[in-house]
Amino acid sequence: MTIFKKLGLAVGLAATLMAGSATAQSALNEILSEGVLKVGTTGDWNPMTVRDPATNSYVGYDIDIMTQLAADLGVELEMVPTDWKTLVNGVVAGNYHMTGSASISPARLKAAGYSNSYIAVEMFPFTTDDKVGNFSGWDSINKADVKVATTLGTSFEKMVKEWFPDAEIVVVEAPARGFQEVLSGRADVFVTSNIEGSTLLEKFPNVRQVEVSTPRAPTPIAMLLPQTDQVWINYVNSWIELKKTQGFFEQTALKWGL
Repeated sequence: MTIFKKLGLAVGLAATLMAGSATAQSALNEILSEGVLKVGTTGDWNPMTVRDPATNSYVGYDIDIMTQLAADLGVELEMVPTDWKTLVNGVVAGNYHMTGSASISPARLKAAGYSNSYIAVEMFPFTTDDKVGNFSGWDSINKADVKVATTLGTSFEKMVKEWFPDAEIVVVEAPARGFQEVLSGRADVFVTSNIEGSTLLEKFPNVRQVEVSTPRAPTPIAMLLPQTDQVWINYVNSWIELKKTQGFFEQTALKWGL
């Protein structure tokens, strides 16, 4: 055997071993071998993911999506509790194979991968009925005597700090939420998506949307995934595209009023 043939065999063997190693390291293989899909979820974003503390069970748009994904994989679904400030860290550390819905942001993109988007949100300010007359437009919120509440680690935290530099920003840590600070009277305004805002308007009769000319920060929503696991990312993206053609995402959104 010539040295060139030996070299060719060595290179081929190395490539085969590297490919096998990459496949073995994929979350997809782990999910299929262990029979469990682990999904990180906060349980505090109605109607996407809502946790019932009495039963420790979850319901919502995200839960329906992940339940179907697990069913198509032929595995069990395990929802792993997390919070917004550690959502990305949980994916990076391997505490779960993916997350439920999360807004796509440059900061998160530095550490984690994303699936293709399947729904989008836009942001609005909200207050209570006793204060709604104090505000008209985005600029009316950016005042020194206005307290804007937000939740630590969410995309809203960064937004309100950029949008309202003159206002007082009240940051609370989960499980507390920014809207709760406004409902309690400890803050004046909170910013959230049209998705959560619609559910809060329905749930709390004294919540009011501040009138603005246009919403801000239209943002695509997707699942967070391990950044370097292209095998798993490819599977999830292909699954999303398949389910889009079948009308699954549209039907699920209608179910939850989205």
